[in-house]
Amino acid sequence: MSSSVLSPPRAAEMSRRRKFLVLAVCCASMIVVVMDISIVNVALPAMGRDLGASESGLQWTVDAYTLVLAGFLVLAGSTADRVGRRRVFQAGLAAFGLGSLLCGVAPGMGWLIAARVLQAVGGTMLNPVAMAIVANTFTGAAERARAIGIFGSTSGLALALGPILGGVLVDALGWRSVFWINVPVVAAAIVCAALFVPESRAARARRFDPVGQILMVLVLGSVVYAVIESGSLGWSSPVIVGLLVVAALGAAGLLRYESRRTDPLLELRLFRSVPFSSAIVAALCALCGFGAFLFVTTQYLQDVRGLPPVAAGLCLLPVGLPVLVVSPLAGRMVGERGPRLPLVAAGSVLALGGGVSLTLRPDTPLPAVLAVYLLFGVFLGAVNPPISNSAISGMPRSMAGLAGSLASTGRQAGTTLGVAISGTVIGPQIARGGTAFTGAAHGVWWMTLALGASIVALGAIGSTRWAHGTAERVGTLTGPRL
Repeated sequence: MSSSVLSPPRAAEMSRRRKFLVLAVCCASMIVVVMDISIVNVALPAMGRDLGASESGLQWTVDAYTLVLAGFLVLAGSTADRVGRRRVFQAGLAAFGLGSLLCGVAPGMGWLIAARVLQAVGGTMLNPVAMAIVANTFTGAAERARAIGIFGSTSGLALALGPILGGVLVDALGWRSVFWINVPVVAAAIVCAALFVPESRAARARRFDPVGQILMVLVLGSVVYAVIESGSLGWSSPVIVGLLVVAALGAAGLLRYESRRTDPLLELRLFRSVPFSSAIVAALCALCGFGAFLFVTTQYLQDVRGLPPVAAGLCLLPVGLPVLVVSPLAGRMVGERGPRLPLVAAGSVLALGGGVSLTLRPDTPLPAVLAVYLLFGVFLGAVNPPISNSAISGMPRSMAGLAGSLASTGRQAGTTLGVAISGTVIGPQIARGGTAFTGAAHGVWWMTLALGASIVALGAIGSTRWAHGTAERVGTLTGPRL
C-alpha cells in the first residue's frame, strides 16, 4: 500500500466492495472499544465481590478507561493525520488487544485499573482514526453521510448490546471473559487492516503540542477525580476544592495557550462552526445521560431487584434492539434532510426517558421497566448519526482526524462524567438498596431529563441557516472540505 496522502481521486477509484471492507474493519474497531465501556457495567457487581472493590473502585474501573480515551483522543487523531492513519490504527489495535489480555488476568483492582488504562491508550488510536479513514474513503457527500451513519450506529449498538453480552459471559464464564472476548476480534481486525485499509495522511503535518496535551489531561482528570472522590471527602474538602481550582486554571491556560499556536492540539478555529460546536456539546450531553443510565441501571437490576447478570443483561435488550432499526433510519434521514430532526427527536426521547424513570421503584412491574428502557434505546439509535455527520461534514479535509477525535472526546468525556456523577449520587445508598437506592437515583434522572432538553436546543440551533454559514466559513480554512 502506498503511504502517500489518499487524495479524493484515488479514494473515488476504490471499488465499492473494498470501500465497504474498509468500513467493516473500522466498525469492528468501534465495536470493541465502545462495547468495553458498557460491557464492564454488568460485570461490576461480580468484580466487586471477587476483588473486594469499593464503590469508588468500581467507578474507576469504568472511568479510568473513558478518562484516558477523552484525554488522548485529540492527540491520536492529529498524530494519525501526521504520520499515517492506517499505521496509528494498527498500533491502536495491538495495544488494545494487549490491554484486554492483561485485564483478563488482573489479580487485584489496582492491576485491573492499570490494564484498563492500557486498553484505553489503544482505544484512543482507533475511534477517531477510524472515522477519519471512513471520511477519506467515502468522498461523495451522500455516500459519506450513509457510511458515517453506519459507523455511528455501530457505536450506539455496541454501547447498548455490551451489557447483554456481558451478562451472558459473566454468568457462563466469569467476569474476566468480558475482556478476553476482545482478543480474537482485534487479531482479525489487524490482519484485515493490513489487507484492505489504504494509508492516508494530511497533506501538511501538524506539530506535536505537549503543553496542550498536558493541560487537557489535567483539566479532565481534575474534574473527574473531584466528582468521584467528593462522595467520600465532601465538596468542601481542601482536596476537592483544590482540584476544581486546578481544573479552572488549566482550562483558562489551555484556551490562552492554544489560541497562540500555529498547530494547536485543540484547534479552536473549528469551534467557530456552530454545527460542529453543537455536535461536540450534544455528544457530551448524550453520553453523559446514557453513561449515567447504564451505571445506575445495571446496579438497580442486580443489587435492588436481585437479578443474575444474564437476566440483567437480557433486560437491556429493549435498549439494544431499537438501535438496529433506528440508527440506519437516522443515518438515511441525515443524508437526505440534515441532522436537525433526528437530533431533536433523540433529545426529546432522552428527556422523556429521564422523566419516566422517576417513577421506577424496587417493585415496579418488569414490563413497565422494560418499556422505560426502550426509550433509551430509541434515543441511542437516533443520536449518534447526526452527531457524527455534523462533526465531520464541512470540516477541512486535512483536519479529518482532529475533527473526528474531538467528537469522540465529547462522547468519552460525557460517559466519564455520567458515571462519576451518578456513582456519587447513588453510592451512599447502594448498600441500603430498595427505596433508598431508587430515591437517590432521582437526582440522576432529573439530570438526564435536563440533558435531553439541552440536546433538543442544540439540534435546533446547530441546523439554522446562520449556523451552516459559520460552517462554510470554517471549512475554507485549510483547503478542500469533506
